Amino acid sequence: MSQAAIGLPPATGPEALRAENIVKRFGAVTALNGVSLYLKPGEMLGILGDNGAGKSTLIKILTGFQSPTSGTMTVDGKQVALKSVDHARALGIECVYQDLALIPGLSIYHNMFLNREPLRPWPFRLLDNKSMRRRAVEALEDIGVNIPSVDEEVAMLSGGQRQAVAIARAVYSNARILLLDEPLAAMGARESGLILDLIDRLKKRGDLSLIMIAHNYAQTLEVCDRVMLFQHGEVTFQAKSAETSVPELLEVVKRNYKIVRGA
Repeated sequence: MSQAAIGLPPATGPEALRAENIVKRFGAVTALNGVSLYLKPGEMLGILGDNGAGKSTLIKILTGFQSPTSGTMTVDGKQVALKSVDHARALGIECVYQDLALIPGLSIYHNMFLNREPLRPWPFRLLDNKSMRRRAVEALEDIGVNIPSVDEEVAMLSGGQRQAVAIARAVYSNARILLLDEPLAAMGARESGLILDLIDRLKKRGDLSLIMIAHNYAQTLEVCDRVMLFQHGEVTFQAKSAETSVPELLEVVKRNYKIVRGA
């Protein structure tokens, strides 16, 4: 079943984000084939799919890193053509990628303000470490992240703690639409639980709309309001999380795999 067969409902009420009929080609390769999605204010959407399904390409388009070959996108009801990552950030779109973009040898608070460090007033123009330290503590506490000291080097943190710092940095950057790229990848049960708790707290704030890219069906259904399944550059299934299940998702994957294989 293709995205065209599923269809995208017309907008009813405010939407944080809408993308329609997104196509992305790289020469003869079609990475995305008519993908559409919408995101309500305060909603969390889960995007599931195997490697190569098109999820990463979609993220790059939604964050201004790449332009679509065709298709349209609206943010807060206004059509936009994202020119760059900075343009997307100016509209409140942030992404926490798998590599987290943290520098292990720097402190937590320096990482929180990477490339946007506040400076002390003229004539000194030195880094305002005191301000960064204080604001980093406030940002982490605001979303319930418990880290003993922001002076700690990121290299000393666990995987879950690093993920939390990267998420806190994005939220503190005044994000209104936050994309999380595989936030639970390569984590054990305990650390996955900590990140899921953090994501749940972010949802309850009500001022963030979230998209989570993931492989784990059960965890995604647990925290997301709706889910979409990507296969071969198309959306093959979408539903409210409460109205589907892991077995149903697996059956869709199996059915569409057989169709592609010609079985």
